Amino acid sequence: MIKTLTFAVMHFSIAFAVAWALTGDWAVGGAVALVEPAINSVGYIFHEKIWAHFKRTPAQDVATTLAC
Repeated sequence: MIKTLTFAVMHFSIAFAVAWALTGDWAVGGAVALVEPAINSVGYIFHEKIWAHFKRTPAQDVATTLAC
């Protein structure tokens, strides 16, 4: 649990720092630091579902699916 919390703090800090460095605006940095990880978390759910689909599919079926 500690590792998860420290990763979250690092993620928020990096998101804030990058947005603030690009815009010079503390409010934008704070908004991005809150919104980006939330959207990224939703994207992660879909990534896992897609990954699980390909993991269940035999190799030749994956090649066929990717070719379509």
